[in-house]
Amino acid sequence: MLEGHSEAARHRRETPEVGDLKDFGAGDLAAAGGKGANLGELLRIGLPVPAGFIISTAGFASMLDDTGLRSGISALLDGGAAGHDIRTAVGAVAVPAPLAGKIIAAYRRLGSGPVAVRSSATAEDLPGAAFAGQQDTFLNVTGEAALLKAVVACWASLWTDRAIAYRARRGIDERGLGMAVVVQEMVPAEVAGVMFSADPVTGRRDRTVLDAAAGLGESVVSGLVTPEHYVLDASGRLRDWSPGGAETVVEAASGGGTRQRPGTVSVGRILGKARLAELARISRRATEHFGTPQDMEWAVSGDKVLVLQSRPMTALPPEPVVLNPLQRRVGPFFIEMFQERPYPLDVSGWLRFGIVGMLQSMAGSLGVRFPSVSQMLPEEDGVVSRLVVPSPRPTLRTLAAPFSVVRRARRFDPANWRADARFASFLADIDELNSRDLGQLDWAAVVAFARRALRATELVTQLRVSYLPGAFLPQLGLRAMLLILGKHRLASALIAGAPTQTSRGNEVLEHLAGLVRNDVDLARAFAGLSPRELLEQLAVESEFAAFGKEFDDFLAEYGHRETVSLVLSSSPTWIDAPAVVLGLVKMLLVEPPATTNQTGEALESLLHHRALRGRRLRTWALGSVEAARRGMGFREDSHFYLTMALPPLRRALLELGARLRSAGVLDEAHEVFHLRFEELASIDGGGSLAPGEAARWHGIVRARSAKREELAGVPLLDLDAAFAPRAPEGNALLRGTPASRGTATGIVRVIRGPEGFGELRAGEILVCPYTNPSWTPLFQRAAAVVVDTGGLGSHTAIVAREYGIPAVMGTRTGTNVLADGDRVTVDGGTGRITAVGEGP
Repeated sequence: MLEGHSEAARHRRETPEVGDLKDFGAGDLAAAGGKGANLGELLRIGLPVPAGFIISTAGFASMLDDTGLRSGISALLDGGAAGHDIRTAVGAVAVPAPLAGKIIAAYRRLGSGPVAVRSSATAEDLPGAAFAGQQDTFLNVTGEAALLKAVVACWASLWTDRAIAYRARRGIDERGLGMAVVVQEMVPAEVAGVMFSADPVTGRRDRTVLDAAAGLGESVVSGLVTPEHYVLDASGRLRDWSPGGAETVVEAASGGGTRQRPGTVSVGRILGKARLAELARISRRATEHFGTPQDMEWAVSGDKVLVLQSRPMTALPPEPVVLNPLQRRVGPFFIEMFQERPYPLDVSGWLRFGIVGMLQSMAGSLGVRFPSVSQMLPEEDGVVSRLVVPSPRPTLRTLAAPFSVVRRARRFDPANWRADARFASFLADIDELNSRDLGQLDWAAVVAFARRALRATELVTQLRVSYLPGAFLPQLGLRAMLLILGKHRLASALIAGAPTQTSRGNEVLEHLAGLVRNDVDLARAFAGLSPRELLEQLAVESEFAAFGKEFDDFLAEYGHRETVSLVLSSSPTWIDAPAVVLGLVKMLLVEPPATTNQTGEALESLLHHRALRGRRLRTWALGSVEAARRGMGFREDSHFYLTMALPPLRRALLELGARLRSAGVLDEAHEVFHLRFEELASIDGGGSLAPGEAARWHGIVRARSAKREELAGVPLLDLDAAFAPRAPEGNALLRGTPASRGTATGIVRVIRGPEGFGELRAGEILVCPYTNPSWTPLFQRAAAVVVDTGGLGSHTAIVAREYGIPAVMGTRTGTNVLADGDRVTVDGGTGRITAVGEGP
């Protein structure tokens, strides 16, 4: 390792420079590296591993000292040298004679035959940092000179470009590295491959998945051959098999290295029933011992199965969930909210005290127990691993819920909720929070400020508990009336037209777009510049001052809107990301396509019913529609005001992050979201931590960052596993939930996040993974909307009906199946998306 000389000397006294593989185990990671420690542990529990020895990190350290490379590498690192320079310096050394003697002696004890020489770094084969393929392995090495050369090459591979880049992404210090080398008897493999003790695609822990090919396992690992694919159940029985392909097979070449020959298509299974059962047994034994699913390499030689490597599986999806009927119904709404993985600070702060706290209070008012945030979002190594769709549980108090709902509906009229003293108190709290200068507060006071921002949301929670019964009962009455009249399909369209803060904000955005259209210079700037460039121009160009003032006024009133999701305090709001809003204005510059007035058409259809020809019934029906709309308006506007707590909360959290960055805990202020709120509260001093304490917190942040990166490709909830797949019907490209009536034909535009808002053109089909209120201005220009997630009652569906455009929700794969430039027809009444020119 590249630590100081005295530390290296102590390490050498405690660890043999060369030792038998069987003398190392899982507790010897620092001496044997990940690969060596795991193989030694497998030997200790009786699993078949080829005999071998390890040149430990103590041997590596003695080489660095005896050759003078330690100081040379430190100087190269200080000078910012590239990996190639360090690699060249290490690769040029000769193994010092005392160490070379020990290596040769161990090699002779092994029989002096062909061996495999494998790198085993101390930062590899750890959860979140498997380092697969980052350092080098040499096969079929024969002779003492060739062995010493391979050992040096393994040491040098600690600084391959790919290994350096991998460590940089995970924040691993280049100066804390060690390298061991594992030397094992070369296995003359007849069949070899890889084996996973859980399904790496579905996450099922009751499956063992194997890839196998004739010859060396390197051909499977490197991807040079398409192997046979086996899926076994928990008892080792074959559940599925796929034949191999006809690519390239890698074989051992005489004198070291490999050679390639054309492969042949597999015509029969190369692993029989008994061999598969044995491999499954080995896989289960290793998993039970290490306590986590394993990624193993293996080989069959003669009548023996041998394990060549074992490491924890990385990026393993959670086990598939089975949803009950309630979870299946509410699942789309939660999936729509949790499109991104929450950070620990999201979960322990905004979610726990804000969003989930609100849901718990609302459910509790009905005598229903709502799950805790930890039950909804379980963690692995401090990072959210999955979304468990909540399944609220009724209690005996639920029997009294109808009386409570009716009582609150009579007492609290949604038409008057803004006159409630609690609403005025909430606005006053927000105004006071926004006026505070956090720079003048100490650490504890900033934490208290963040707590106060979270407590402010409790007032909105109280308002929702009080007024939602009066918001939803009219909707139930309206739906009952429509059911009796045989017009139940009109319900969604009738209640979609309520005026809200969101619709008012969209009108102001239209006004801003009108200002641009009427100013030649401003229009030219918007046409030629990106949103970020426009933001810079607004700050320096005096001729744009009038627009800039109105833009600032808009942000002051609407800038608390979330860009990604209501549930994430880690994501910027509009005021944090004003370029997103300018992208919306750019999109609105083009005149909108013609749309239908779904609400007006639905109301006209209702009033034409013969039962409503009488004035009294007609007036009653109109009153029912208006009451239901007011309820929907309250639901939307209480959401709007709730997010007013986000900017002061984010300001406090990022202030704490900036202080931790100054203390050396964080590299960037935003990394504060890797910590929990209670952890921030426990830190004493914040910006003046002792070096040891700062290093401890830095290590926690780096570990969680690495785990988050490992899980980046793992969905919080596998839609295909949780919900039955929807096969397209006939010639349809996609099928989803019909959410807003009508059909539209146009060019597809896939928008994956707020950064792409400015790319949508008027009349295009908006295809996106999710939406929230900040997306609604796009609906003013889209011809139709197609969304991966969500359902009939989601925000997207409601707004689409308000704007009279077709919408299809819950396609699951729309953003993958459809691409920019595709021309499709969206039928919002049937939920089908077809390529233009193809019939039903």
